Amino acid sequence: MVADGYYYALPLLAAGILVGWLTAPLWAVPAFLLALFLLWFFRDPERVIPDAAGAVVSPADGKVTQVATFQSNGREFTRISIFLNVFNVHVNRSPIAGVVRNVQYRPGKYLNAMNPASASQNEQNEITVEGDGHTVAFTQIAGLLARRIVCNKKVGDRLERGERIGLIKFGSRVDVVLEAGTQVRIKVGDHVKGGASTLAFLRPQRELQAVGTEQSRQGVL
Repeated sequence: MVADGYYYALPLLAAGILVGWLTAPLWAVPAFLLALFLLWFFRDPERVIPDAAGAVVSPADGKVTQVATFQSNGREFTRISIFLNVFNVHVNRSPIAGVVRNVQYRPGKYLNAMNPASASQNEQNEITVEGDGHTVAFTQIAGLLARRIVCNKKVGDRLERGERIGLIKFGSRVDVVLEAGTQVRIKVGDHVKGGASTLAFLRPQRELQAVGTEQSRQGVL
């Protein structure tokens, strides 16, 4: 259980007891039901983290809504978008093991997380992790109901694959940006679990070095 669940649920339980005492027990039922829902919403189950070399695990529970390539500064990347509804676990995890190189929070709107514009316009927090010669960025994006992004990691922190890094409250979206050449193993419509589902496999460093050497050789020729 994430501690935030108790902060939301306990006042409601207290209010329900007070209302039931001052009026009738039946009037306390809505407060008790909402408190139970919040305790369930902030659940934080343990997960079995894949240990395969190069595995990139999902940073969140939810449904894959986009797998697309895009260009940035002359380089190609793959973006995987995961939509979280209010029934999903909202604890977020690190996709890879490595060191946090950047944490960038940007305030913004609260568009529906299914809207493609939410990726650029909504409140969000981007975390960049570097490990074993690879860099993976993932972004916590607030949704229509989400009003709070929580990230308890900072630049320089060492993360393990699947380690908890924070959460987004009440419906949201998480984007993962991967380097070119990453072997994506999921597709749009798949349901994934944070820390447990493998999204992709990063190319081994020896392959990247071989590609770089070949490109350099061809450039010389």
